[in-house]
Amino acid sequence: MTVNTPPNNLAFELSDAVRQLSERDETLRALIAETVPFQIDVADAQSPYEVLMESIAYQSISGKAAATIFGRIKALGSDGRPPTPEQMLKIRAAKLRKAGLSGAKVLAMKDLATKTLAGIVPTHDEAVKLSDEELVERLVSVRGIGAWTVEMFLIFRLGRPDVLPIHDLGVKKGWAVAYGKKHMPKPKELLEFGERWRPYRTVASWYMWRAFERAGYKVTNKIRPRPVRRKKNRKGGGKKKGRKQR
Repeated sequence: MTVNTPPNNLAFELSDAVRQLSERDETLRALIAETVPFQIDVADAQSPYEVLMESIAYQSISGKAAATIFGRIKALGSDGRPPTPEQMLKIRAAKLRKAGLSGAKVLAMKDLATKTLAGIVPTHDEAVKLSDEELVERLVSVRGIGAWTVEMFLIFRLGRPDVLPIHDLGVKKGWAVAYGKKHMPKPKELLEFGERWRPYRTVASWYMWRAFERAGYKVTNKIRPRPVRRKKNRKGGGKKKGRKQR
């Protein structure tokens, strides 16, 4: 199987990942053959601090609105870059609110700046040396930063090989499409299934996103969470007890 030249700065050998995944999973092998080659360009000048700042700005709003707001935030910095942690702590909350941030996002960005200066949020060079688990532990301590945001950072900024976003809607629906399921998997189910993809769960996840995109919204909108089964009452469990005599 021919694979395009690996993207910049991946923390693994792409040809090894594609070969191993294809050998272990027939469905994934077909998906790899039928869709575009894996491509993540992690050659980026953004620091972890800047990546997380942008992530906070983009949370829970449309991409277009978030881009506008983040553009205003960047304008508060210097040299075309977002405010440094030192600058962020000096910017009044009212000014950040005027730029379009919610009160919660203002607090999150202030906390991000504080924890960057304290060394909890690492520099890029420091992040490269830390394990996935260490990075998750550090970064989720920042207000407003959850596991999904850190997983996206690990995949798209650091190019880590073995990240499986078990709560990501695109990955879950893509899995349902690829494997012919009517419902999305529960996070635990996807985690267990993904064991066959180790140590290249990032690549497998990327192809689940491609399966989701290829299917289109007409198909994927019909994929729902698995229905919750109600437990049946045991025999005699439904009988009402008589009132106690006084």
